[in-house]
Amino acid sequence: MVSGADPQRVRVEIEASASYRIMWLAGIRELDLTQHCLKTFADCDKPRIDRRKQHQTLRLPATNPPPAWYLCALPFPWDWPRNAHLAFEYAPGETWEGDAMVPDLTVRLANARPIFGWGEHSIPADAPLRRSRLHRTCRNWQFAWWLRTHRGVPQVEFVAAEQPPRGTEQLPLM
Repeated sequence: MVSGADPQRVRVEIEASASYRIMWLAGIRELDLTQHCLKTFADCDKPRIDRRKQHQTLRLPATNPPPAWYLCALPFPWDWPRNAHLAFEYAPGETWEGDAMVPDLTVRLANARPIFGWGEHSIPADAPLRRSRLHRTCRNWQFAWWLRTHRGVPQVEFVAAEQPPRGTEQLPLM
């Protein structure tokens, strides 16, 4: 009997025993290191996630997976040390279960593995916004720098807006 389920898909099971004001999951494809928080992940896949559910299961596509996914949840009431964060990557056949940096949010992964070892130390000493407290303490920004240096995830390209001509425009007379 064939179930129709893709055995290579990433399955993410989330068990929340606390209330969260914000909860999202982003499949990161491009970075904007001039931003912090979710905006750091300039181009990302955003599967629907419901912060109000205590238990939910997400199935992420196995075709064209992003370099990494990032789960972020901010508790209610807000308390910075209790912010939940978990970075993970596609890894067919692997499973993992653990906390998303806090004991109130348990995650089970199938066909994926967590990425550990990133933090404030991942930010290069010469990073332009390293001295900004908002950026330096943002775990999303810390992980973005890790992705940039360890996985070569590209930064978003900024295209300068076309400037109008200066002065009066002259048209040729015919």
